[in-house]
Amino acid sequence: MFSVKLQPLIFAFIMSGFMAFLMSGILTLLNLGWFTGFMQTWLKAYLVAHACAFPLVLIFAPISRRLAAMLVRQP
Repeated sequence: MFSVKLQPLIFAFIMSGFMAFLMSGILTLLNLGWFTGFMQTWLKAYLVAHACAFPLVLIFAPISRRLAAMLVRQP
């Protein structure tokens, strides 16, 4: 198990992984269609996407939280 202090980092890693996996697959399919070697191309796109998405989530999550807090009514 990991320390609770690492929870935000672990969350960002998992969330960026899911998003990068799904988005890279959808965009690979839309742009290239289904073809022999699709899975290898998707995996390559996923690895690049996740390498970009993880640090971006770390940067933009706090900004997104603040913007969301400004858009909702506080009790």
